[in-house]
Amino acid sequence: MDTTTALFYVFSAVLLFAGFRVITARSTVHAALYLVLAFFNASCVWMLLRAEFLAIALVLVYVGAVMVLFLFVVMMLDFNNEQVRDGFWKHFPLAAVIGVVIALEMAVVLLGGFRLSEVQPMAPELAQLGNTKALGVVLYTQYLYPLEIAAVILLVAIIAAIALTMRRRKDSRWTDPAEQVRVTKAQRLRIVNVPVAREAAASTEQQAAPNGGQA
Repeated sequence: MDTTTALFYVFSAVLLFAGFRVITARSTVHAALYLVLAFFNASCVWMLLRAEFLAIALVLVYVGAVMVLFLFVVMMLDFNNEQVRDGFWKHFPLAAVIGVVIALEMAVVLLGGFRLSEVQPMAPELAQLGNTKALGVVLYTQYLYPLEIAAVILLVAIIAAIALTMRRRKDSRWTDPAEQVRVTKAQRLRIVNVPVAREAAASTEQQAAPNGGQA
């Protein structure tokens, strides 16, 4: 066993352990940190496969941006996850069986792509380029239409998320920017006269004083 194979098994073992701890950690913050560890080990595996662009994109995009946002939201909300985790170990065996079945189905579908009889050589004009530049050339030439379809799907998802957030609900608090712009000076400040209950306060003081307030 050479060094690359040994590192692959080490990174894969840590990746599996971190992925398992993501769903079993009692603290949400700890689960997010284990997910960061899983991302780092996945990027190390990609580095061993000489996919430097995917490795650095995983670190910069997911670890540097997405996970920081997750941690910020989790620490800001500070919700109690005991109710969420109620009955976790009760339903864990069924969830584990379903997960194994899904993994086997994915293995049946994806293993065919790894059984390559002949490795297709890279084009001579791409062989002189780096991995990142060669990936960009192939992505924006041969796979341009799938890339555009994925971009449209993400755009629809963003619009749907905004529409669901901005819909009018009874418990939602939102303001119309057009009404805020049209507001006048007189509408910004409203003075309310509040009557002062002096007589009630004086009677309370007299009752509290000894001998009915008499000297």
